Amino acid sequence: MAISTIDPATGKTLRTFTPLSAEELEAKLQTAADTFRAYRETTFADRVTWLRRAADLLEAEADRYGRIMTQEMGKPFDAARAEAKKCATACRYYVDKGESLLRDRLVDMGTGRAFVRYQPLGPVLAIMPWNFPFWQVVRFAAPALMAGNVGLLKHAHNVPQCALALEELFLQAGFPRGAFQALLIETADVNRVIEDRRVRAVTLTGSEGAGRAVGAAAGKAIKKVVLELGGSDPFIVMPSADMEKAVETAVSARLINNGQSCIAAKRFIVADAIYPEFERRFVERMKRVTVGDPMDAKTDLGPLATRGILDGLHAQVEASVKAGARLLLGGKPLEGPGNFYPATVLAEPPPQAPAFHDELFGPVATLLRARDVDHALELANATPFGLGASVWTQDEAEQRRFIDGIEAGMVFVNALVASDARLPFGGVKHSGHGRELADVGIHEFVNIKSVRIAAAEDTKQQPPPRGAISE
Repeated sequence: MAISTIDPATGKTLRTFTPLSAEELEAKLQTAADTFRAYRETTFADRVTWLRRAADLLEAEADRYGRIMTQEMGKPFDAARAEAKKCATACRYYVDKGESLLRDRLVDMGTGRAFVRYQPLGPVLAIMPWNFPFWQVVRFAAPALMAGNVGLLKHAHNVPQCALALEELFLQAGFPRGAFQALLIETADVNRVIEDRRVRAVTLTGSEGAGRAVGAAAGKAIKKVVLELGGSDPFIVMPSADMEKAVETAVSARLINNGQSCIAAKRFIVADAIYPEFERRFVERMKRVTVGDPMDAKTDLGPLATRGILDGLHAQVEASVKAGARLLLGGKPLEGPGNFYPATVLAEPPPQAPAFHDELFGPVATLLRARDVDHALELANATPFGLGASVWTQDEAEQRRFIDGIEAGMVFVNALVASDARLPFGGVKHSGHGRELADVGIHEFVNIKSVRIAAAEDTKQQPPPRGAISE
């Protein structure tokens, strides 16, 4: 696919970019390797200064960065501007916590000295998606750069200006030239970068299919890989829930980022006793959603990022209705230019329908009935994905059941699932493996080196016989 900016609201191609030639890509890879040798020796104080400056720039230039995001992938401008500011919070988290998270960890071995040291791996390739074109990148880049790695960004083909703006951001913040580079390359060139000996690890946020391909390539090259893939997140509502708050949050949880979020709630599992009221309130609230120009502050729901995404989503809706789902609202692309799809509600699809188990990446909600807690858990886990889940109940026993029973990397109780630099982010099953953010995120791309220094009296002992094993 062409590397280009196509306005999702109009369908017009605004700018096209020429992919890097083989020679240009080679130069960038060598620059990353050369830069790493010096950058790994920089002090934490230097990295803190540069990362703090990046946070300042993200906040100061939020409007400019927001316009680029909206123009390239269609999210409402207010949300895009907020995304830039959210990136600043991740930078500041690692400014405050990075050095302490990477400090040598002492281990009491009885005699001598022992500790665990965290050292950078080298150039890390980040293959990032278009839906949160700044946040997805910064939540990788902030910990990676703080740990002493350098970054190579292969961004989605439809957000090249976001990629270049991010490269410029880190350079303006003071990071050495080559510490973070955008690679405007075709998908066909990705394997070459993964296989390159100078690239030490890979992280991908994307589809299940992309995860399989990148995971296989990284495995073949025997390189560390973190995969953050799709989700078909459940939003469970039990009788003790605050109905008004649950409905309002449910609408926000489904329509965030025009419905194009891996952790957006997609399947709304509601207890039988309150299902009719929830369905009525939810549909009424979805009817009030304003679809339109993403630059207009009154717009709730902007266009989908590409025509292909719209066509794929509509095919899933049609297949679900054909399989037996009830269409309560929407269900048809809006006429006119742009990739606009209305807020849509499907009810009680059968197990064979796409809406029952697949990820619907757009403003389409699926309503399901649950007989009891056990049935709600069964429905929540009846998907190959396991990223996030939102549970609405005031019953503490039910809360414990759902927290322990839901197969997901994140469970939020009486709250919307959201990423936060202070909490690990990631999933299980087909939602991927590894974690981003928090303490575990910065440890994903370091060499966790165990060091043992024997005491003087220990060195006087006879060496163990050949083949001896130390516990």
